[in-house]
Amino acid sequence: MNRTLNRRRAALVLAVAVILIAVPLIVVNLNAARPHGLPFAAQEKLNAPAEDAGAAAEAVKDFQESSQGVENGGAGGEALEAQTAAEQFAEARTSPTGIVPAGGYTTAYNQLTGLGVTGADWTDVTKLPYDADDPNYRDYYSNSSGGSGLVTGRIVGLAADDTGHVYVAGANGGVWRSSQGGGNWEPIADSLPSLSSGDLRLDKDGALWYATGEANTGGTSYVGNGVYRLADPTSGTLTLADRVGGDELESTTINAVRFTDAKVWVATLRGVYWHSRTGNFSDPWQLSFAPNPTYLPGGLNATTANAAYKNIVNDIAIDPKNANHLIAAAGWRSGDTYNGFYETKNGGSSWVKINPTGAINPKEIGNVSFAYAADGSQLYVMNQSPSLLNKPVGTVNSYLDGIYVSNSGSIAGPWTKIADSHKLANSGSALKQSIGGKGYGPGIQSWYNQFLVVDPGNPNHVYAGLEEVYETTNGGSSWNTVGPYWNFYFSCWAPDSVYPPNGAPNRCPQTTHPDQHSAAVGTYNGQTYVYVGNDGGVYRRPLNGTVNGNGNGTDWESLNDGTIDALQYYAVGIGNANAENPRTPTDGSGVLISGGLQDNSGSILRDGASKMSSNFGGDGGDVLVDPNDGCNILQEYVVLSLSVTQDCANPDPAQHPNAFLDVNDATTYKVAPPDINARFIAPFVADDQNINNWLAGGNSIWFQTKGFAIRSGSEWQNVYNLGGSGVRVATAMAYSGDTAIAAWCGPCNNSGFARGVAVGTYDGTTWTWTQSTLTGVPNRYVGGVAIDGDGNLYLAMNGFNRRFTEGPGAGVGHIFKSTDGGTTWTDIGGDPTAAGKFPDVPANSIKVLPGGGIVVGTDLGVVYSADGGGTWTRLGGNFPATVAMDVELGPDGMLYAATHGRGIWRIDASGL
Repeated sequence: MNRTLNRRRAALVLAVAVILIAVPLIVVNLNAARPHGLPFAAQEKLNAPAEDAGAAAEAVKDFQESSQGVENGGAGGEALEAQTAAEQFAEARTSPTGIVPAGGYTTAYNQLTGLGVTGADWTDVTKLPYDADDPNYRDYYSNSSGGSGLVTGRIVGLAADDTGHVYVAGANGGVWRSSQGGGNWEPIADSLPSLSSGDLRLDKDGALWYATGEANTGGTSYVGNGVYRLADPTSGTLTLADRVGGDELESTTINAVRFTDAKVWVATLRGVYWHSRTGNFSDPWQLSFAPNPTYLPGGLNATTANAAYKNIVNDIAIDPKNANHLIAAAGWRSGDTYNGFYETKNGGSSWVKINPTGAINPKEIGNVSFAYAADGSQLYVMNQSPSLLNKPVGTVNSYLDGIYVSNSGSIAGPWTKIADSHKLANSGSALKQSIGGKGYGPGIQSWYNQFLVVDPGNPNHVYAGLEEVYETTNGGSSWNTVGPYWNFYFSCWAPDSVYPPNGAPNRCPQTTHPDQHSAAVGTYNGQTYVYVGNDGGVYRRPLNGTVNGNGNGTDWESLNDGTIDALQYYAVGIGNANAENPRTPTDGSGVLISGGLQDNSGSILRDGASKMSSNFGGDGGDVLVDPNDGCNILQEYVVLSLSVTQDCANPDPAQHPNAFLDVNDATTYKVAPPDINARFIAPFVADDQNINNWLAGGNSIWFQTKGFAIRSGSEWQNVYNLGGSGVRVATAMAYSGDTAIAAWCGPCNNSGFARGVAVGTYDGTTWTWTQSTLTGVPNRYVGGVAIDGDGNLYLAMNGFNRRFTEGPGAGVGHIFKSTDGGTTWTDIGGDPTAAGKFPDVPANSIKVLPGGGIVVGTDLGVVYSADGGGTWTRLGGNFPATVAMDVELGPDGMLYAATHGRGIWRIDASGL
């Protein structure tokens, strides 16, 4: 999210090609279009003296209007970004076959928790307020002043009661509780083997039901561990003993949890299941309905390529007037013959497909959300269109089919359309400027983010969540965008340094972070609130709130007070605070810690500070930080789109007064190499013996020797092409002295998956590269690589051993070492079923410490060996069971782990 759609997070517009079919194909980044600044006339006006209010106001208008002509087909890149990130995250864990059967993660968790423990406890470094609008970080590529305020990671589940208890579920961070209507959060699920969240619901008896396995991507998931029930959520914590059923719902996604008097119902990737609400909770879950049962695990067609996409149930709802009447929406977002509405009138004994009447086209049913009025008088539905999703990228600006109401409460209708992308765009939306163009209108991510909730006391009062939050109080006749995407483009917005009206630097009200996933209604101190969860955390406003003249809510509060750390990092970098660099933050006293996050930009924190800040806009990917000066930062947006700064992206206003608005005055520089293809999170690395020598990997390996003084992508030299006609892309890199190693995949999914490792040597002038034969190394995704002080090479393999990843060549083993430059490899992880050996868990990153200890970041924590792989232990006893994406040793002697759901953690490495 940034000021202009053509140059920030939606600015990827890098001629990305994605085929939206059940088996995801390669994403090609042509890397052609680069963000650019404002038209010259607008720049001139924005550079006018601040006291010239007329010129400044006109500049703001030009600034807003200039971004309406989005280059290269619009800003649809962000929808692709979200999809690409999810698909490539899955590819790393499921290739070469595309599916992980039930039991993979539970087995891994049991093996990991059976290991001994080395080291002290970890500390959560980023459990602090994270300010997305910090005025100190307003270089040209910043998001600051957009209006999201304090943020955290993606919240996909929400529940609230009438006594101030609020529960939220992070995408991969578990469950958090507040007892004061939001804020002062505490984690209550950290002892579970999976912190990946599907849905969160309060039953009428007060019990909290937590369904694991995030379902927002609509594709395969592999970390779900079933459903848990906490009898007293106001004071208790979830444990393994709270699991409902057996392993029937392992390694799947769960979209929804719903209740009747006798049963609890769940909508999953594998159909609709039910369980007794009050009986023996250890009894197995019962399958009630699957559209294509032969594709379920164990079925006749279970091993076919698209089996995981044949039984997706996106939502279920229970008729408030008849507990035996349930409705379901099943279907794959890109379309399938089974897509449609289904219902049962006999409590699930039999289901029939419904042919809806009225405005809904039954052939256009995709990802769906249902919402009944409390009395059952009306039924609302939000629907994503498969046919729009299948159109070429950039030719449409929304995938939303529409929002509909059945005023009879019947799933058969007749249905009346009450909203579509155009109507929502004209309701005060911040996305209105893309209507008429192509790329990014309301509903462009309707396959990914949706919610729909009806006011319990008013059947005509509805909140709808897409990228923005919309509200109607008249059954859909009209809507307000109460939670706009951002505040840029609105007349109330103005850049602080140019036009501070009435002394207020930002006249727009607080909004929410974009990309909505969940909502709930609850009461605290007599006030009823609507709570919304999105890619930036959790927000609330009074259920019957106020709006300004544009229809935007004026009473949102961010509840991301720093006590909830659900941040989803891809990488972490650490550098010393350099007293000679005048832009070093003064808040705090220790090292500078930077990271790249899913949908929450790049973050910067000085150890000991009172808060974190966002200094780069958009998604944040990999990051490289100068260990000698933490203000020297190379930050990835995505797909190897790199930006460099030498002042922490905090320009000196005396020297760069227009850095926020004028790219020519900015101190952050775009320096991406001109590659043709790269992973969504592409690797780059500095020589650990010379910080000025860098390598970066896409389809080619790129080299430059200017360090953080680089100012242009043209300064990179192509030193090796990975081949594969552009399909092969780097997945991990390491560089030490005259040796480098680069792992690659291509194709990277289960359609012809291939992987390899290139080893390079540098003689001071020329690089020479060879492909390792990888004899004995599994045919799986290489998550991490490393080089030790003696020049030995290491591989960390993602995915699972062939016991769980069925298929030819999947192989066995996770950690491999070569002492001969990659000619031969030895498995140093050992048999995961034996004591003290590396568990069968996906491995994402690997580092060899100066003393020889090996540290590996896995999907369930951090694993360590002090003796070269002879014996493995867990590192630290309190690390959450979440994905450790990156492990790095800081100049302060601390080991840092970037997690994809619980922020950045660190542990003292002095004894390792």
